[in-house]
Amino acid sequence: MADEDNPKEYRWETGYEKTWEAIKEDDDGFLQASVDDIVQRAKRKRQTLKHGSQKLGMMRHLYLLLDCSESMASQDLKPTRLICTLKLLEMFFDEFFDQNPISQIGIILMQNKRAERVSDLTGNCRKHTKVLGNLGKTNLSGEPSLQNGLEMALSSLKLLPSHASREILVIMGSLTTCDPGDITLTIDSLKSEGVRCSVIGLAAEVRVCRQLADQTNGIYNVILDDSHYKDLLFQQVNPPPAAVCLEASLIKMGFPHQPNNEGSEEPLTMCMCHVDSVDEGSKLTTGGYYCSQCFSKYCELPVECRVCGLTLVSAPHLARSYHHLFPAANYMEVDYSSQTNVCFSCQKPFGEGDKQVYNCPNCKKYFCLDCDIFVHETLHICPGCSTNPLTFQIAVTH
Repeated sequence: MADEDNPKEYRWETGYEKTWEAIKEDDDGFLQASVDDIVQRAKRKRQTLKHGSQKLGMMRHLYLLLDCSESMASQDLKPTRLICTLKLLEMFFDEFFDQNPISQIGIILMQNKRAERVSDLTGNCRKHTKVLGNLGKTNLSGEPSLQNGLEMALSSLKLLPSHASREILVIMGSLTTCDPGDITLTIDSLKSEGVRCSVIGLAAEVRVCRQLADQTNGIYNVILDDSHYKDLLFQQVNPPPAAVCLEASLIKMGFPHQPNNEGSEEPLTMCMCHVDSVDEGSKLTTGGYYCSQCFSKYCELPVECRVCGLTLVSAPHLARSYHHLFPAANYMEVDYSSQTNVCFSCQKPFGEGDKQVYNCPNCKKYFCLDCDIFVHETLHICPGCSTNPLTFQIAVTH
């Protein structure tokens, strides 16, 4: 049935296309090279849609809604959907906090028609990794309740200050949801609060998930395989465009200092992180970071001071968040006609198989497809521009 809200046609409604011609065998008779090339091209297409002039939500607060119903025991992803998901989430959390060090994540499970918060909003990656390790033993049962999960996340997100970016990522393996009320009212509440909801489906497209993502300006995708699953997860690493209701605000932050006790050893003290920790227990240590406002001690950064509420960060944390606002310029795709023999970045020789190369509009250097994606997704600075002070200044000012 046609979708009235989405003008795009379904695949089976479009005209006859020879889609198999895009996939060709290599010399050994394998198709993997063509599939990898299609995935790489899709990554670059997403990259060209990004604009450096967009307002981004830098202090992100993301709730992960994880389906733990019977459907997650399916073995179409090896060994099971749940185990595969947990392994990918461990890598996702590491990358998320590396690129968004002043952001926070919380985890909510959906099973037996209920929602359960297993991890509160926090920027401690090790805490989330430990929770994921325990989820591998979870008893998968019943149906998920998407509405209960969204309501629980919304009850926490709507209390955040107006400058905070509010997001929900739903990983849905089931094709059904058992909700206690009208989920469209919940979607309207999420929209009014400026909460962006994205959904990754592990089975097939579900109408209510499509509606949820479209109404809240999120992204909805259904995975093809485990590598595509990882690719869709890592799309969520970069900060999304800020919501309309997101206000600009000056945020007070502290840069912790080390005590200057020259000629004497630092005394054993207890950090505020583990003062009431049940799992790890309280420990007396000599090192640590001291709040610049109330001098409370913490063993790691970034963290929000439990005494005075000040956000404690280090300079590298702000630097890694800052590069999202001024990304490297999008490279232009040009036909390869022996402009240069090697890629400027990796020095890989260009051959007859390279029909397209990528040119930086500022430094005019040529790059291969792999380096183009690496520069814009990981490095965030053009190697050609950074080696020339003049072009580097132009790139930064633009």
